[in-house]
Amino acid sequence: MTDFPPEIAPTIRVTAMPADANPYGDIFGGWLMGHMDLAAGSVASRRSGGRAVTIAADAMKFHMPVVVGDEVSVYATLAAVGRTSMTIEVEAWRRARHSDDSCKVTQARFVFVAVGDDRKPRPVPPLTA
Repeated sequence: MTDFPPEIAPTIRVTAMPADANPYGDIFGGWLMGHMDLAAGSVASRRSGGRAVTIAADAMKFHMPVVVGDEVSVYATLAAVGRTSMTIEVEAWRRARHSDDSCKVTQARFVFVAVGDDRKPRPVPPLTA
């Protein structure tokens, strides 16, 4: 099955390596979730203009496995902005090493809060129409 990833540049692209896998060659879900959190954090930090921290990861869904050697592209897009929080939709797609076919393997919604040097919530610029 060939799907089409988002038409934006991936926030993160990485190759799954043997150290990231279980004895069967499947990549650990936590490894994948970590890269998704990094991608969402990058979007949140840029949007808030500083430090932002993860407060939730919701609707995590694993569709297909990732195996050693796969190229994983993580796409993160800002979905909503509150007074101090940001909701970021994240998808991870895999591409076998010697193929052009891609498929979505994971998706989730991450929520971040912008924090100041005092580690307390601070305002985020609102979305404009």
